[in-house]
Amino acid sequence: MSAAEASGLVSQPVRDVGVVIVAAGAGSRVGGAELKQFRWVGGKPMLLHSLQRFHARPDVAMVVCVLPRSHAGDPPPWLFQSDLDRLLVCAGGRERGDSVYNGLEDLPEECAVALVHDAARPFVDNAMIDRVIHAARAGTGAVPCLPIVDTLKQTEDGVTVVRTVPRDGLWRAQTPQGFPRSMIEDAYVRARRDGVSASDDAALCERYGHRVVIVRGSERAMKITDEDDFARAEALAEAVQ
Repeated sequence: MSAAEASGLVSQPVRDVGVVIVAAGAGSRVGGAELKQFRWVGGKPMLLHSLQRFHARPDVAMVVCVLPRSHAGDPPPWLFQSDLDRLLVCAGGRERGDSVYNGLEDLPEECAVALVHDAARPFVDNAMIDRVIHAARAGTGAVPCLPIVDTLKQTEDGVTVVRTVPRDGLWRAQTPQGFPRSMIEDAYVRARRDGVSASDDAALCERYGHRVVIVRGSERAMKITDEDDFARAEALAEAVQ
């Protein structure tokens, strides 16, 4: 034991982060009877990867898993292979934004920072989460991103190229996205009032004038969308073990 530990001077991390894991989708692009977020990848169900990653962090006060209404009342038993004192399950809504709103409502008061994460990104790493939380604690929205390196082509019919899109300044957004809790709640309340939806949470904050910054993302935080992605995810899981 160090002298600092013996004297009780070692500071404990501030436990002020709430996490909403969005896992309420139908996974229609994968097909099959099993929900995509419940399928196994890298040795465990996809959703469990994210849940255990956030529960391993001492700064996380609560994780809310938003499940389809058909599963929220009777979650799969493996979901409870985690810190039950820091786990809540709630039912999702018709659209992704409705599910996020439901999850935010269930975060306890001590969560001054809110992260929103898609269950379809099971391999998010701690360094990226650190960068998101640091920016959110500084008072801005934070989106982990990777620069677009491929040439972009635009078509009108899905076949014929009509123009090449400049890629300068373009980034691929990932999750978790992080915000001061008051910011993301304000954006969602106003969006529901205005009947507005967006493809991600940062877009709502941008719409209502909140400052959002980019932090460096991670190639590990890939999104699993279709069957080919499952194969790539298995290869990634083997490579990082």
